[in-house]
Amino acid sequence: MELTKTTYKTSFLEKLSVERIKVELLRTAYGHSLTFLSKFDPRILIAWYSFFAIVPWFVHNKVVLLGMLVAIAVLTYTSKPSILVLLILALGLVSDAAYMLVVSLLFGGGLSAAWALSTLTLKLLVIALASIAVFSSMDPEKLSDGLLSLGFPAQFSFGVAYGYRMLPILIEEYNNILYSYRLRGRGPERKGFLGWRVILYTGKLSVVAFYPLILNTAKRTRTTVEALEVKGFTYAMKDPKVKKIKLSYLKILPRDYVFLAISAVYVSLLFYVGSHYHL
Repeated sequence: MELTKTTYKTSFLEKLSVERIKVELLRTAYGHSLTFLSKFDPRILIAWYSFFAIVPWFVHNKVVLLGMLVAIAVLTYTSKPSILVLLILALGLVSDAAYMLVVSLLFGGGLSAAWALSTLTLKLLVIALASIAVFSSMDPEKLSDGLLSLGFPAQFSFGVAYGYRMLPILIEEYNNILYSYRLRGRGPERKGFLGWRVILYTGKLSVVAFYPLILNTAKRTRTTVEALEVKGFTYAMKDPKVKKIKLSYLKILPRDYVFLAISAVYVSLLFYVGSHYHL
């Protein structure tokens, strides 16, 4: 029994390591090229996501929101999202629900007030799952080219793809800086009650490590910009011929229209049912 507990604790700590977070980020950005949503054109996915990122804010019917949630949850499952991303989402939802319940009970609202406030939680959950489903199904290049094809500035489109690539590198560098501080520093000799001294020491190192990370990022960004300009990045992004060649692989196929049509019919049915039933 003790061996099982120890093994489980070790496995859980390994999943929380910085290296594991970096692997999960890489898998989220590049590891799902064969999912259901990845088959569609990125412009169609961006348009689909824009609807589910904006419309829920103006919907107050729980039947409609629950219907959206069920469909998007299925699509999120087919996108095979990272466990780390789902864990962060679950923690946010649990804390949000607990906060609303405590506030409603403290001010005498009871469970009925908490149920009324749960509409906001449903909206956030629909938008969050839609974001996970779409962006975990598109690699950085497709997302960047989709934005560029829709008329977004070239610098902005490139910045999105560049951010995807830089994030794992920044996490690894942040981890290395933390290790260097821990090797050169001296931890507290006594942990204190519930290890508060260790927690305070770790928190201090985590904050201090951001300063050299920002400096290193600025140096790397300058080097990247100079390398891109040497290769003619600005000129190429403004040349219509280069843009046409770069985006030539993007094609909206009949299946994209079918996907949008099915989504539109499903949402229309939800609003029809929601107009007759309320929760």
